[in-house]
Amino acid sequence: MKKRKFGLVLSSVLAASAILGACGTKDEEKPAKDNGNASSGESNKEEAFSVAMVTDTGGVDDKSFNQSAWEGVEAFGKENGLKKGDGIDYLQSKTDADYETNLNLLLRRDFNLIYGIGYLLKDAVEAVATENPDNHFVIVDEEVKADNVTSVKFKEQEGAFLAGVAAAKMSKTGKIGFVGGMDIPVINRFHAGFVAGAKAVNKDIEIQEKYTGAFDKADLGKITANSMYTSGVDIIFHAAGATGKGVFSEAKERKKKDPNANVWVIGVDADQYEEGKIDDKTNVTLTSMLKGVNAAVVDISNKAKNGEFPGGKTLIYGLAEDGVKLADSRGAIPADVQTVIDEYKEKIVKGEIKVPEKVKK
Repeated sequence: MKKRKFGLVLSSVLAASAILGACGTKDEEKPAKDNGNASSGESNKEEAFSVAMVTDTGGVDDKSFNQSAWEGVEAFGKENGLKKGDGIDYLQSKTDADYETNLNLLLRRDFNLIYGIGYLLKDAVEAVATENPDNHFVIVDEEVKADNVTSVKFKEQEGAFLAGVAAAKMSKTGKIGFVGGMDIPVINRFHAGFVAGAKAVNKDIEIQEKYTGAFDKADLGKITANSMYTSGVDIIFHAAGATGKGVFSEAKERKKKDPNANVWVIGVDADQYEEGKIDDKTNVTLTSMLKGVNAAVVDISNKAKNGEFPGGKTLIYGLAEDGVKLADSRGAIPADVQTVIDEYKEKIVKGEIKVPEKVKK
């Protein structure tokens, strides 16, 4: 009987020892916790603040709005040792139906901060944010009233006003054009500012205006630009996302056929100088109206990372905040015209000119 009890005790001790030994082995296999001495390539991914975004249908390489937003995410990633698929990422939307699906896909991947890029994502961001109150979201170019959402808007009309001044002063035919994507408030602001700026320096300027109804149809942009240039328009300002690629395509084709042709494009959101490049000496980009989407993304991402997420707030960036501006024209705009542009910029910043958000009918 004693032998049997001793055997049971011995078996229990051996079993416990085996369990403890196994646990000890697993603990030894675990990587050492990062105490701040690891190199950038060995950062503690569990503590990394991750950021991702969902594009509208224009895609991440639209050379415009979505691209600028992704450049902001990339800049944040670079500052924090993160790379695409490893701390930062994006999902592209092919149709409107993808917006909510993509937001939820990023949620399931546990990103700390998720951006919805563009006016069209408002409903999707609102729905997903309501269902997930403990997660943080940002909507760009719209407003969502929720404590876990930061809304970002820009005074596009102020930057577009300067684009209108440039176009009216540089036009040789007295005819300029505006090509918009969808007929929505944010594009209306571009439109209104452009018209107001052009009329401010030339009340008799003729302005042709066309909304293509899409941000991802380069063919529609090309057809529209062809019609405008054929009718005598020599400068077109587009606010149409990837549809604007067609405007550049048409301008470049005309310039290649006739090097003396006076055809120009004013880009939007990002500096589209490269988009207008034909060769080292020829470029059809007059300037671009920049929106600081990239800077806003970096700013908000850093705030959120530091525990200062501005949830429930709407942040608005205009000329005074350096949120909109014209890109360097690389000499396409002469000094005397640039002086006029700068004078109008100063008046807007000082509040002497209030730029309208809608075109007066």
